[in-house]
Amino acid sequence: MRLLTLKIDVDTYRGTREGIPRLVDLLQRFNANATFLWSLGPDHTGRAIKRVFRPGFLKKVSRTSVREHYGLKTLLYGTLLPGPDIGKRCAPLMREVVAAGFESGVHTWDHIRWQDGVAEADEAWTAAELNAAIERYIEIFGEPPQTHGAAGWQMNTHAYRLEQRLGMRYASDGRGTHPFWPMVRGEPVRVPQLPTTLPTLDELIGIDGLTPDNVHEHLLKLTEAEGPFGHVYTLHAELEGMKLLPVFERLLAGWQEQGYQFVSLGEHCAALDLNLLPYHEVQMTEIPGRSGALATQGAEFL
Repeated sequence: MRLLTLKIDVDTYRGTREGIPRLVDLLQRFNANATFLWSLGPDHTGRAIKRVFRPGFLKKVSRTSVREHYGLKTLLYGTLLPGPDIGKRCAPLMREVVAAGFESGVHTWDHIRWQDGVAEADEAWTAAELNAAIERYIEIFGEPPQTHGAAGWQMNTHAYRLEQRLGMRYASDGRGTHPFWPMVRGEPVRVPQLPTTLPTLDELIGIDGLTPDNVHEHLLKLTEAEGPFGHVYTLHAELEGMKLLPVFERLLAGWQEQGYQFVSLGEHCAALDLNLLPYHEVQMTEIPGRSGALATQGAEFL
């Protein structure tokens, strides 16, 4: 069985309210499962303006038309406009997604705060952010989350260990090639990682002649060969759920023709023999098409 895990990062209020219903309709048409990872606190997207000083950020923004995808109002949240509380305003919609049979988990409390702050944060800061998200998740769904996918693929050593203490069964926090047990400063963390294995649309569009019209062909070439662990593809409610929805539809059709079954993180994890997974160090490194360092699967720990 060829497995392709769909991991949906939900970053903003607009993405939740407008992008998620469109994605649910499309996934149901393809009989596709997926994991929705929610931002559960305030939308402070406008505070990302600080990233203009980060190497490579302006180049990425010029390729991916941030205003076009996110909308002017969203880009003012947390600065000129108060940031709406996503979890409070969108709880009924989130529950509808779960009622429709999709898996959900925690993405973050405050997406911008985590993405820009966690890499250098201490344990108390990290725990406060994770606990805020988990408490809101329980308020909405009546049970604790089983999985976490880090905002912006940003992690620190405390976050990996806190996932274990907080009872996460599996996580998808970084980039890599296959599932593994993470080693953090020489110590194993017993929460298997199912890393994102494929590049995202915003990393590809605008590079080497790739456009919204042909980027699906590039991704489909990457999935032609069957790997032993399948693939994990991360999409965003603000991109594939909105202007790039036709691109995602072409991807789903192509992957279906290649014989893939679309599954959630939980289904992917259940299909693995966890006793056979290798141990890998985790690290922060840069990848093509994205500014800054991301959590990545490092060398195998022997």
